[in-house]
Amino acid sequence: MAYVVAQPCVDVLDRSCVDACPVDCIYPGERMAYIQPDECVDCGACEQVCPVGAIYYEEDLPEEWKDYTRINADVFAEVGSPGGASALGSLPDHASVVGLPLKEDR
Repeated sequence: MAYVVAQPCVDVLDRSCVDACPVDCIYPGERMAYIQPDECVDCGACEQVCPVGAIYYEEDLPEEWKDYTRINADVFAEVGSPGGASALGSLPDHASVVGLPLKEDR
């Protein structure tokens, strides 16, 4: 199991979770951040600092955002386990996220 970033993160662009992650497994995209599930050590540091409550332990993810478990994993389908966001930088957003309407306060 791992933590998952869900839809409330879209267009927030706050990177507190990236800074708080002790294993550097949260990778920013243009519209949201993604957790590499194989690199996550389930510490919960990211969940505590998320200003919009977008990060959940996979088993606690609300039903309406269950697809975000797959979305987070899919983002890493081509790059695998890069070994740290600071070395890789930003990733392209998942197609499901790209297709969402922009939040007005972005």
